[in-house]
Amino acid sequence: MEIKVELTQNPKTKPASDHLGFGNVFSDHMFIMEYTEGKGWHDPRIIPYGTIAYEPSLMVFHYGQSIFEGLKAYKTDKGEVVLFRPDQNMKRLNESCDRLCIPRIDEDFAVEAIKKLVAIDRDWIPEAPDTSLYIRPFIIATDPFLGVRPSNTYQFMIITGPVGAYYKEGLNPVKIYVESTYVRAVVGGIGAAKASANYAASLRAQMVAKEKGYTQVLWLDGIERKYVEEVGTMNVFFVLGDEVVTPELNGSILPGITRKSCIELLRSWGLKVSERKVSIQEIFEANEKGLLREAFGTGTAAVISPIGELYWNDRRITLSGGRIGELSQRLYDDLTGIQYKKKPDPFNWVTTVK
Repeated sequence: MEIKVELTQNPKTKPASDHLGFGNVFSDHMFIMEYTEGKGWHDPRIIPYGTIAYEPSLMVFHYGQSIFEGLKAYKTDKGEVVLFRPDQNMKRLNESCDRLCIPRIDEDFAVEAIKKLVAIDRDWIPEAPDTSLYIRPFIIATDPFLGVRPSNTYQFMIITGPVGAYYKEGLNPVKIYVESTYVRAVVGGIGAAKASANYAASLRAQMVAKEKGYTQVLWLDGIERKYVEEVGTMNVFFVLGDEVVTPELNGSILPGITRKSCIELLRSWGLKVSERKVSIQEIFEANEKGLLREAFGTGTAAVISPIGELYWNDRRITLSGGRIGELSQRLYDDLTGIQYKKKPDPFNWVTTVK
């Protein structure tokens, strides 16, 4: 399919790249493509970023049939524009499509659409250290109908915007509240899909954590409330002695692209990495025995976020002396080094935008 392009006649003022937040500024253009039952995906186009009029009966508003992805574009020291593993994001988008009864997209075409949109708005990619262009592909159900069934029509859209650090702490360790009351997802549900509903389910606990002075929530499993699953916006890793442990993918945990990349990097360094069940009790006992060396979260938005404190049932532990751990720092340096083409890319993770 040919992607039609309509360029804006009113370009927006770009923010200073050294004063960026996250998710509050958007670029000049967006991509849209339609799906109609019997016709398939059609009419791909890039148009000026702006508001869209919808009927109030749209199914996405009432039944939550909505999924999304998140990835970034980076500008290298030589002025090249690159993406990090976009094929993996589109593969995961289709896995989310399957779970929420949304028709699959052509993954290669979606990557090309991202490249074309980023190429058009390449001047929006900030150049200050640790900044990037965030890319948000998403699909929504668009039938104007009140009734519980999969929609017959959809829109696939992509928007972008310049971003700085996701957490205000940057690479300083974040404080994490272990949630024991609320549940985000269970095995057999939609926890492994990047569905909008998962994030709505997390908000109440996140507000409780914020009121207590914590940055994010660490979720436990929804059945026994004892096994670690993930942080609200990140997968999680623990360094226990000479073993790096991350919860196994069990159907209620999002299979993170950064998680996968970290596992591959760690194993390439010859380190022992275990994907297994790990209880919060094991983590606290390991700390008491002096075995818990560090903990960190991984995700597209933050890349690597060291965990400086864990709070669980009135018990509190401090990690790495309140500083980023040695392994967390090495992972961050290598991942961002590959993403910005400052280091070799032995895995061929980086894709250049022409």
